[in-house]
Amino acid sequence: MKTFNKKGDSGETSLLFGRRVSKSDLRCEAYGTIDEAISALGIARNLVAKDKVKDVIFKVQRELFAINAELATKLEDYEKLTLSFTPVTDKMVKGLEDIIVELEAETEMPKSFIIPGSKNLGAAWIDLCRTIIRRAERRVVDLKKQNEIKSEALLQYLNRLADLLFTLARYEEK
Repeated sequence: MKTFNKKGDSGETSLLFGRRVSKSDLRCEAYGTIDEAISALGIARNLVAKDKVKDVIFKVQRELFAINAELATKLEDYEKLTLSFTPVTDKMVKGLEDIIVELEAETEMPKSFIIPGSKNLGAAWIDLCRTIIRRAERRVVDLKKQNEIKSEALLQYLNRLADLLFTLARYEEK
C-alpha cells in the first residue's frame, strides 16, 4: 500500500464508507483532534513511571480508535459501521467511571487548581492530553447540535475521559 494517493490534494478527504468531505469539515476536526490525543497519549505512556497508568492509557488509546470510527461515519452509514465496530456504549463510560473511583481511592485529589508539570513530565503530558480531549469534546458538542452524531454515550465518554485523565495525572504524581 502506498503512503500517498493524491486524493486529498484538492482539500477533500474520505470518511468511512467512501463519502467525501472537506478536510475542514467539523467531523474531520473532531476525529483529527482525537487522533492528536491518541498520539499525545502515546508520548505520555512512554513517559509515565507507573505500569497501572500505562495500562489505562493503552486501554483509552484503543477505545479512542473506535470513537474515531464513529466520528468518521455519516449518519446515513451508521448501520454499516455497527457491523464492523462497536459504537461508544454506556458500558465504556461506566468503565471510565470505575477507573476514576479506583484511582481517587488511592490518591489525595487537589482542593484547588493545579499547575501542570509541577511534579513530573509524564503527568504533564497526561494533562496536555486532557486539554486535547476537551477540545475534541467541544467539536463533538458542535456535531451534536447539528444532529450529526447518533450516540449519546460518545459525548459522555469524552467528558468522563477528561475527568479520568485529570485523575490519572494526579495518581502518576503521587
